[in-house]
Amino acid sequence: MDLKDIQNLIKFVAKSGASEVKLEMEDVKITIRTGEEKGDTTILHQMPAMAPQMQAAPVQAAPVPQEAPPAPEAPAATAESDKYITIKSPIIGTFYRKPAPDKPMFVEVGKQIAEGDVLCVIEAMKLFNEIESEVSGTIVKILVDDSSPVEFDQPLFLVDPS
Repeated sequence: MDLKDIQNLIKFVAKSGASEVKLEMEDVKITIRTGEEKGDTTILHQMPAMAPQMQAAPVQAAPVPQEAPPAPEAPAATAESDKYITIKSPIIGTFYRKPAPDKPMFVEVGKQIAEGDVLCVIEAMKLFNEIESEVSGTIVKILVDDSSPVEFDQPLFLVDPS
Protein backbone atom coordinates (compact mmCIF):
# COMPACT_ATOMS: atom_id res chain seq x y z
CA MET A 1 0.00 0.00 0.00
CA ASP A 2 1.56 3.30 -1.05
CA LEU A 3 1.12 6.83 0.34
CA LYS A 4 -1.48 7.80 -2.29
CA ASP A 5 -3.64 4.78 -1.36
CA ILE A 6 -3.47 5.77 2.32
CA GLN A 7 -4.41 9.38 1.49
CA ASN A 8 -7.39 8.22 -0.56
CA LEU A 9 -8.48 5.91 2.26
CA ILE A 10 -8.32 8.78 4.77
CA LYS A 11 -10.42 11.01 2.48
CA PHE A 12 -12.95 8.22 1.92
CA VAL A 13 -13.35 7.53 5.66
CA ALA A 14 -13.67 11.25 6.44
CA LYS A 15 -16.44 11.66 3.85
CA SER A 16 -18.25 8.45 4.84
CA GLY A 17 -18.96 9.60 8.38
CA ALA A 18 -17.61 6.40 9.94
CA SER A 19 -16.13 6.88 13.39
CA GLU A 20 -13.45 4.19 13.11
CA VAL A 21 -12.04 1.97 10.38
CA LYS A 22 -9.38 -0.73 10.83
CA LEU A 23 -7.54 -2.26 7.89
CA GLU A 24 -5.05 -5.10 8.31
CA MET A 25 -2.96 -6.40 5.45
CA GLU A 26 -0.02 -8.79 5.55
CA ASP A 27 2.55 -6.02 6.20
CA VAL A 28 0.51 -2.98 7.32
CA LYS A 29 -2.15 -2.22 9.95
CA ILE A 30 -4.06 1.05 9.60
CA THR A 31 -6.59 2.48 12.05
CA ILE A 32 -8.45 5.66 11.12
CA ARG A 33 -10.58 7.29 13.82
CA THR A 34 -12.70 10.39 13.29
CA GLY A 35 -14.59 12.37 15.86
CA GLU A 36 -15.68 15.99 16.15
CA GLU A 37 -14.44 16.44 19.70
CA LYS A 38 -11.06 14.76 19.26
CA GLY A 39 -10.07 15.71 15.70
CA ASP A 40 -9.09 13.17 13.04
CA THR A 41 -6.52 10.50 13.87
CA THR A 42 -4.67 8.16 11.56
CA ILE A 43 -2.37 5.49 12.97
CA LEU A 44 -0.19 3.39 10.70
CA HIS A 45 1.58 0.34 12.14
CA GLN A 46 4.20 -1.49 10.14
CA MET A 47 5.02 -5.14 10.63
CA PRO A 48 8.71 -6.13 11.13
CA ALA A 49 9.13 -7.95 7.80
CA MET A 50 8.46 -4.94 5.58
CA ALA A 51 9.27 -4.51 1.91
CA PRO A 52 12.14 -2.02 1.43
CA GLN A 53 9.98 0.60 -0.32
CA MET A 54 7.59 0.72 2.67
CA GLN A 55 10.40 1.42 5.16
CA ALA A 56 10.26 5.17 4.36
CA ALA A 57 6.53 5.50 5.12
CA PRO A 58 5.58 7.49 8.24
CA VAL A 59 4.97 5.29 11.24
CA GLN A 60 2.34 7.47 12.89
CA ALA A 61 0.47 10.63 11.98
CA ALA A 62 -0.42 12.23 15.29
CA PRO A 63 -3.64 14.26 15.55
CA VAL A 64 -3.53 18.01 15.93
CA PRO A 65 -4.61 18.67 19.53
CA GLN A 66 -7.75 20.81 19.52
CA GLU A 67 -8.77 20.52 23.13
CA ALA A 68 -7.37 23.87 24.32
CA PRO A 69 -10.11 26.29 25.40
CA PRO A 70 -10.56 29.26 23.04
CA ALA A 71 -9.09 32.62 23.98
CA PRO A 72 -11.52 35.30 25.25
CA GLU A 73 -11.36 37.11 21.87
CA ALA A 74 -12.10 33.91 19.92
CA PRO A 75 -15.94 34.16 19.83
CA ALA A 76 -15.85 37.33 17.69
CA ALA A 77 -13.20 35.87 15.38
CA THR A 78 -15.02 32.53 15.23
CA ALA A 79 -18.32 34.17 14.26
CA GLU A 80 -16.58 35.93 11.37
CA SER A 81 -14.73 32.82 10.17
CA ASP A 82 -17.84 30.57 10.43
CA LYS A 83 -18.97 31.73 7.00
CA TYR A 84 -15.68 30.57 5.46
CA ILE A 85 -14.66 27.07 4.40
CA THR A 86 -11.30 25.85 5.68
CA ILE A 87 -9.15 23.84 3.29
CA LYS A 88 -6.92 21.51 5.29
CA SER A 89 -3.77 19.57 4.50
CA PRO A 90 -4.48 15.95 3.55
CA ILE A 91 -0.88 14.90 4.30
CA ILE A 92 2.22 15.74 6.32
CA GLY A 93 4.97 17.49 4.38
CA THR A 94 6.38 20.82 3.22
CA PHE A 95 3.91 23.39 1.86
CA TYR A 96 4.81 25.29 -1.33
CA ARG A 97 2.72 28.05 -2.94
CA LYS A 98 4.51 27.76 -6.33
CA PRO A 99 5.14 24.80 -8.65
CA ALA A 100 8.78 25.93 -9.03
CA PRO A 101 10.93 28.80 -7.70
CA ASP A 102 10.73 30.70 -11.01
CA LYS A 103 6.95 30.17 -11.49
CA PRO A 104 4.06 32.34 -10.19
CA MET A 105 2.04 31.44 -7.09
CA PHE A 106 -0.87 29.02 -7.57
CA VAL A 107 -3.32 31.31 -5.71
CA GLU A 108 -3.34 34.71 -4.02
CA VAL A 109 -5.74 36.29 -1.53
CA GLY A 110 -8.81 37.50 -3.43
CA LYS A 111 -8.44 35.01 -6.30
CA GLN A 112 -11.54 33.16 -7.50
CA ILE A 113 -11.08 29.38 -7.45
CA ALA A 114 -13.16 26.55 -8.85
CA GLU A 115 -13.47 22.92 -7.83
CA GLY A 116 -10.38 21.04 -9.03
CA ASP A 117 -8.05 24.09 -9.19
CA VAL A 118 -4.55 23.43 -7.83
CA LEU A 119 -4.02 25.53 -4.68
CA CYS A 120 -0.52 24.44 -3.63
CA VAL A 121 1.86 21.49 -3.56
CA ILE A 122 2.96 19.54 -0.51
CA GLU A 123 6.23 17.67 -0.67
CA ALA A 124 6.16 14.39 1.21
CA MET A 125 8.98 11.85 0.93
CA LYS A 126 10.43 13.56 -2.18
CA LEU A 127 7.05 13.46 -3.93
CA PHE A 128 5.27 16.71 -4.84
CA ASN A 129 1.52 16.27 -4.30
CA GLU A 130 -0.77 18.85 -5.92
CA ILE A 131 -3.54 19.88 -3.54
CA GLU A 132 -6.74 20.61 -5.45
CA SER A 133 -9.71 22.61 -4.25
CA GLU A 134 -12.86 20.68 -3.39
CA VAL A 135 -14.91 23.91 -3.28
CA SER A 136 -15.50 26.99 -5.41
CA GLY A 137 -15.17 30.49 -4.02
CA THR A 138 -12.69 33.25 -3.23
CA ILE A 139 -9.44 32.83 -1.27
CA VAL A 140 -9.84 34.97 1.87
CA LYS A 141 -6.68 34.04 3.76
CA ILE A 142 -3.59 31.88 3.29
CA LEU A 143 -2.80 30.39 6.70
CA VAL A 144 0.66 28.88 6.01
CA ASP A 145 3.93 30.48 4.87
CA ASP A 146 5.66 29.21 1.73
CA SER A 147 8.20 26.41 2.36
CA SER A 148 6.78 25.68 5.83
CA PRO A 149 6.20 22.21 7.27
CA VAL A 150 2.53 21.24 7.65
CA GLU A 151 0.77 18.52 9.63
CA PHE A 152 -2.11 16.29 8.58
CA ASP A 153 -5.43 18.18 8.83
CA GLN A 154 -3.70 21.55 9.40
CA PRO A 155 -5.72 24.48 8.00
CA LEU A 156 -4.10 25.91 4.84
CA PHE A 157 -6.64 28.30 3.28
CA LEU A 158 -9.87 30.08 4.16
CA VAL A 159 -12.34 30.25 1.25
CA ASP A 160 -15.49 32.35 0.98
CA PRO A 161 -17.95 30.12 -0.88
CA SER A 162 -20.31 32.98 -1.84
